[in-house]
Amino acid sequence: MLKNHLRRDLQWLKRQARKDRRITVAVLAVVLGAWLRQLPPAPALGESPVLTALALGLVIGSGSAWLVSAYYVSRSLRVRREPTEELRWVSRIGRGKEWAFCSLGVYVAWHLLRFVTALVLG
Repeated sequence: MLKNHLRRDLQWLKRQARKDRRITVAVLAVVLGAWLRQLPPAPALGESPVLTALALGLVIGSGSAWLVSAYYVSRSLRVRREPTEELRWVSRIGRGKEWAFCSLGVYVAWHLLRFVTALVLG
């Protein structure tokens, strides 16, 4: 009876992981599209080196989080057949989703920095 419960739980985890992978890929695509849309015409944040360094740090942080998330998602493309490997697969997808939302959060922080800077300086 215990094996049936564990097998059912593992099936549920795998279904949830597939949903999470789709969400992660969508978030990664949105963040990449937003950065590609925002960065080319982005004006300088003023003459302050502190603001420029902060904005650059946010851009690098978001890009790094995006790359880590893409790494975890790419590692989850192949499903293993052993239960322990399946649990690692589920774990990788969960970590990829966390990093994707970190990347999105850093993008929002960068956008908020630009908005507040434009209000204060402009």
